[in-house]
This record gives sequence, structure tokens and C-alpha cells, in this order.
Amino acid sequence: MVLLQIPSSLAIGALLAVGLSLGGPDAFAQEKVVDVTSTKKGLYPIALPSAVETDSVSKEIAQVQSFDLGVAGVFKVLDPTAFLADLKAEGLGIDPQKWKDVGALGVAKYKLDGDNIEFRLYEVSKGNTAVLSRKYPKKDTRAAVHKWCNEVVKYYTGEAGFFGSKIAFTSKGKSTSSIMAMDFDGANAYKVSNNKSTNILPAWSPSGAIAYTSFMRNNPDLYVSSGGGRAKKISSQKGMNTGASWSPDGSKIALTLSKDGNAEIYVINASDGSIVKRITNDKGIDTSPAYSPDGSQIAFVSDRNGGPQIFVVSSSGGTAKQVSFNGNYNTTPTWSPQKGKQIIAYTTRDGGNYDIVTLDLSTKTMTRITQNEGNNEEPSFSPNGRAIAFARSGQGVFIANASGVGKAVKVYSGSATGVDWGPAPSD
Repeated sequence: MVLLQIPSSLAIGALLAVGLSLGGPDAFAQEKVVDVTSTKKGLYPIALPSAVETDSVSKEIAQVQSFDLGVAGVFKVLDPTAFLADLKAEGLGIDPQKWKDVGALGVAKYKLDGDNIEFRLYEVSKGNTAVLSRKYPKKDTRAAVHKWCNEVVKYYTGEAGFFGSKIAFTSKGKSTSSIMAMDFDGANAYKVSNNKSTNILPAWSPSGAIAYTSFMRNNPDLYVSSGGGRAKKISSQKGMNTGASWSPDGSKIALTLSKDGNAEIYVINASDGSIVKRITNDKGIDTSPAYSPDGSQIAFVSDRNGGPQIFVVSSSGGTAKQVSFNGNYNTTPTWSPQKGKQIIAYTTRDGGNYDIVTLDLSTKTMTRITQNEGNNEEPSFSPNGRAIAFARSGQGVFIANASGVGKAVKVYSGSATGVDWGPAPSD
């Protein structure tokens, strides 16, 4: 998980004073409790006690909250079997000393209140006054818990959470393949493509549309599905129309075209598929473009220097620079959306298997996300850059922490490739 600085008692005291001066429990959220940019290492210990009630809704709340905060990249979720507090006596409150004794710095509680779910967050050092309180309708339990967990992440870090976002991927059948989408945690999977052909390489737009390549007209053409109705054909140049990547403003798409014989990177208008610019012009094969978060650069794959490697070029064209040098096979680059950073994740084969690594272009630091866990490929960052989704051959879709710490979690079982994580939830 993401490593961070645990606040000292002095820092916590200062935050308490600020919160009181602003007035009201939620005023504490004006200050970040966890510094996610700190080089000091540690995870914030948080306790997530289940409600005393054992009905199905209460159990679902506990399961979803534990999963969300467990993969958030900033928390250490404590083992509930070690809790000392009398949960029935506490109700929605806390006995701070009981939670301090098990090492908790934070405690999140909930209860069903008629047609609503009431949540409360405590910092143990601040006593039994909640620092964050929210109430949501229980009619969509999962959505309510995702909203709450996003609030918890924002309270502690100042960053938006990714709970409630979606992941798209290609699901392989015996003779065809479909574009699928699901909640980031694997719930509510549904089919995006509506044909019996081969469909590959989904790519989310900033607004939530999905571009993908389909062979439904016997040529690998690019389509866009905006949800409901038939997908719109955007690019049908002769040959390849593959590997779409949307510009940050959603107005353009970078993709691979082979209309002139060789596979090259182009930029087209997202509205009508007209060509804006040819980005590469090399005898090698250039594929898999990926826009940087600010739209100024495009990463792509090329074999111009031998085996496939990752290159970066200005989004207006020019000379490309090779950035990957480990192993002899590096593909499927994707950029971290974190502001102020230039980090690329990609698939590498620098040993016996395919694995996921990240590369900080500023420091040249490479971090392994997977190793000795089968073949892993096609990474995609969460909307806040704290997690990475990828496909594991023969097993499904997994989520790992972008720091490389901890074990990846499976969110979808089945044949899957071409993973792409969608935009942040609207709320």
C-alpha cells in the first residue's frame, strides 16, 4: 500500500485546535491528517467494527467498507478479532482508550437508521467526538458505502477516492470477445459491445464513454459507446484502427493506424475521426499510444530499436525518446494521473513471466508491482493514481497498490485482457 507519515501527538493536537476554532466536527476535514507525499513510511491504522446487527444489509456495509479502505493505499485495516471495545454499549460512539489499546488511530462506525445508513469517523486522539458524520439512503447500499469511503479518504488525505469508479476489459469467448465494464470492485458487470464479433482494447473517455476496436465489419475499426444504443463508428481507415487513448479534454483520440502500410501513431478528432496529426514516422511498428495527464506527451510502444520498448514523444510530434531499458519486451504503457509526477506503468518481460512495473521518468526509479505470480499485463491506474488494475492470465482482473507494497486483490474471475480504469465517480 501507499506509504505515509503517521501524525505525531503534537501534530494531532494542532489539528484538534484548528478544528475547534473552525467550529463543528466536520471542520477537522479542513486539514489533512495523513501526508501522502511524505517519505516517512507507515500506514494509518484504522478500525472498522461491524454493526451489532447481523442482517444482510449490515454485513454488506461491513464488507464493502473493509474492501474499499483496504485497497485505498493509505490505511492499515486492523483485525476485528483483536477489538476490545464493547460494541453494543458504545453504539455509534467510541471509548477512546479501548481503541487506543488495540493500536487504532481512526475508527469508522455505522448503523442503520430507518431508510438511511448513518456513518461516523473518529480520530482516537480527539476523544469521542466524531470528526466526520454522514447519512445516506440505504436503497443502494454499495453506492452509499463507496460515497462514505471517498469522504474518509478525502478527510485524511485531501485527495478524492476512486470508490464508485468503473473498470472496462475484454472478455474472451471461444470464437469472439466482448467489451465488459464493472464497478471497480467487480460488482455489477455488464456487456458494452453488442455484437457477435471480436471486440478488443477498451478505453474510457474523461466523460465516461468507451472507445474500442471491433471487427464487426471485417476490419479493425474504432467505435465509441456512450451508454445505451448502438456504438458509433469513429475511425474506419483501411487496416488497423486500434489502441485508442483519449486526450485529457476528451476532444481527441490517439491511436494506431496502418492505412499507409506501416503501423504508426496518429491523433484524430473524437467527434468525427478526422485525422489531426501523424505523430510517428518510422520503419518500426508503433502501437499502444497513451496520453500523459496534461496532454503534452504520448507514450507508445515501438520495435524500432529491436524488441518492443516504451517511447515518449511530444503530443505535437517530433523526436521520440526511449524510456524503458529493462528486459527485451516492454509494452502497454499507461500514465499515472497524479499531479506533479511523471510515472508510467507498463508490461515487462525481464524474466520468465510478464509482470507490471512502474517507472518514474524524473528519477528513473522502477518499482515492481507484480513478481512470481503468473503472467500479468495491461496495467491501468485508478483515477487518483493510488492503485493499478491489470489482467492476470487465466485468472481475471486484479487491483494492486501503485507503491508496490502488499498483495494484489482479485476483483473479477475469468478470462480478461485489455484492462482500462474509468474516470473518477461524478460525486
